[in-house]
Amino acid sequence: MQYNELREQLKGFLVFSLNDIRKIEPRFHRPRLSEWQGKGYIKKLRRGYYIFADAELNEKALFLIANRLYAPSYVSFEMAFSYYNLIPESVYGITSATTRKTNSFKTTAGEFFYRCVKPSLMFGYKLVNYQNQNFKIAEIEKALLDYFYINPHFASEADFFELRFNGKEFLAKADTAKFNNYLAAFDNNRLSSRVKKFLDFIRKRK
Repeated sequence: MQYNELREQLKGFLVFSLNDIRKIEPRFHRPRLSEWQGKGYIKKLRRGYYIFADAELNEKALFLIANRLYAPSYVSFEMAFSYYNLIPESVYGITSATTRKTNSFKTTAGEFFYRCVKPSLMFGYKLVNYQNQNFKIAEIEKALLDYFYINPHFASEADFFELRFNGKEFLAKADTAKFNNYLAAFDNNRLSSRVKKFLDFIRKRK
């Protein structure tokens, strides 16, 4: 297979894997990938995953990459806060929830961080279309609950203040019934107590 053939066959892919190539060309020789990297045609993200060197890497493209690099996963935590304009700072790296072990990847496209959640908590995300592909990102209600879930130490008003969370924006956008249903699904009394304390905090500051 020549590079131009690969490019044409995978023109709808932002991220592609060796397995994707072998679905097209079962006898594809892996050393060709190193050759194409050397020529500057493609970039390696992690073992077995690549992007074309001229791919446009904006925020939504990075979310697609995050979903694909370590599946199953969806963007959540601080990155989702930033997406929903809930925190003022830009976020270093793309943060995601996964049922696999906690992991991280430093790539040519950026850094990607994955935090483990129980399989029963892999819900509360939506599909967002970008260039005819969909990425998964936590709904605003689930992003907050995921954050509290992986940060059990996050419990005091000093912690809440340090987050600089836009409570007014959250309260305007969040669906209260959905939030309560999602919280109940965690079935965690300590989590519920901390979350309710945080909600009281942002309501007072509204």
